[in-house]
Amino acid sequence: MSNDALEADVKNAIELGHDVQEQVKQMTLRRIDARSLDIESLQKISASVLRGARAAVQKELNLSSAQAQTARVQLKQAVAGLDSALAQVASAAKLAIEEAAGRAQQYSSEDLAHARANLENIENMFLETLQNSASSAKDAASDILRDILAHSRTQGSAVGTQIKEALSVITHQLGATGRTHAATGLHLAEATSDLLRQIAAGVLTGVAEHIKPADKGS
Repeated sequence: MSNDALEADVKNAIELGHDVQEQVKQMTLRRIDARSLDIESLQKISASVLRGARAAVQKELNLSSAQAQTARVQLKQAVAGLDSALAQVASAAKLAIEEAAGRAQQYSSEDLAHARANLENIENMFLETLQNSASSAKDAASDILRDILAHSRTQGSAVGTQIKEALSVITHQLGATGRTHAATGLHLAEATSDLLRQIAAGVLTGVAEHIKPADKGS
């Protein structure tokens, strides 16, 4: 799936209006799984999701109050789906590290340091992409996105919460790596990608329980 195809699929999902948050989350996870786990790729994927969401609700936001309210809720659900998908990237990274530790294996300090740097940037990327989308035009969708951005900055986001947990695990493992030279050369990005594949396929359904979805009626 290309980013253009992702944008179109998000637009179609919102227009159909069935479980928008979950559909957007799963579409985003599948697209992330097909790419390397780097900030630039995640930013492009996130931007595509937001473009598709905007395109889906643009007309409805200018219609009757009831239709506009439905579109407003759907746009919020789409952003929440993106937020949850990014949170699962962080969760998968955390689980991959914990699994290696449970098997008495370790990632190299370079792997862990790289993962920490990427994770620290994911929430900023999410907020910046929201800001860029909100600033791309002056319309009702932009106003809604600015409200979501302000709320995420003050109250936090699903991805921000999950990143804090993942960074705690990484910090602990970096300390352990410094005390031993028994690293096995495992690659965190590969292990994380494997976990994301299972999550997207519904295998690791327990992971989703750690990420509380936003209230769909908000």
